[in-house]
Amino acid sequence: MIGIIGGTGVYEIVTMGDEIDTKVLKTPYGNSPKISIFKLHGKKVAFMSRHSKGHSKPPHMVNYRANVYAMKKLGVDRIIATNAVGSLEREIEPGDFVIPHDFIDFTKLRNGTFYDDRTVHIDVTDPYCSELRKTICSSGKVIDGGIYVCTEGPRFETPAEIQMFRMLGGTVVGMTGLPEAVLARELEMCYASISTVSNYAASISPSNLTIDEVFDIMDRKKHDLLTLMDTAISNMAEERTCHCIGALKGAEI
Repeated sequence: MIGIIGGTGVYEIVTMGDEIDTKVLKTPYGNSPKISIFKLHGKKVAFMSRHSKGHSKPPHMVNYRANVYAMKKLGVDRIIATNAVGSLEREIEPGDFVIPHDFIDFTKLRNGTFYDDRTVHIDVTDPYCSELRKTICSSGKVIDGGIYVCTEGPRFETPAEIQMFRMLGGTVVGMTGLPEAVLARELEMCYASISTVSNYAASISPSNLTIDEVFDIMDRKKHDLLTLMDTAISNMAEERTCHCIGALKGAEI
C-alpha cells in the first residue's frame, strides 16, 4: 500500500481514484486523523491529512508519531509526503517542486522517535528513500535534490535565521518535514517529500510573509501537484529494492 501524507492543497487526491473505505486508527500515541483508502492505477493508496480536518493542527502540534504509526499499522510501506516550503535561493521560485535529498533539523519540542524504551540508532545517511525519490523525479518537472531545513514554528523564521540556514547549505525551509521522515525510517518505510515552494523566505522575500500567499501558491499549483503524484503512483514498482526495508538491521543495541 502507498501512503500519502498531505499538507496544504492536496486533499483532492482522493477523488482521483475509486474510494474503498475511511478509517481512524488507534495507536499507542493517540488516534490518527481520518485516513481515506482508495485505488489508483490498480494500487491501494491511503491518504491522510497531516493537519487533520480543517487544517486544525498547526505544525508544532501535529501528532507525527500517531500519523506515521497508523500508516504502518494499515500496511503502508511507502509514503509520499507533500510539504509547503519557503525558498532560500532566488533561483528556486514560488511554484517550483523540490524533491529533497537531505535535511537539517531545527525542531525543538517534538517527539522524534518511537524508541524511548530501548536504544536504537537509525542510519540516515540517505534520509529520503533514493528509490522513491527517483520515481517522483522521473514523473514530472521537479528540482532533483535539495536540503530541507525544518523549524519548529508556528512563526516564520527571522532574517538572521534564514541567513544562517543559507550558510549551512539549506535549500528550502518548512515546518512539517521532521520528525516525519525519521519516524518512517524507524519503521522501515520508504519516505520522500514533494516540497512545493510557496514563497521566498524572510529577507529574500521583497515583502513581509503572510499565510495568504502560501495558500495562494498552493491553490495555483494544486493541479500540477496532483498530476505529479498521480504519475508517480502509476510509475511505482510493485516491489521495493531499497535499503529502507532493512533499516533496523544493526541499529539496535
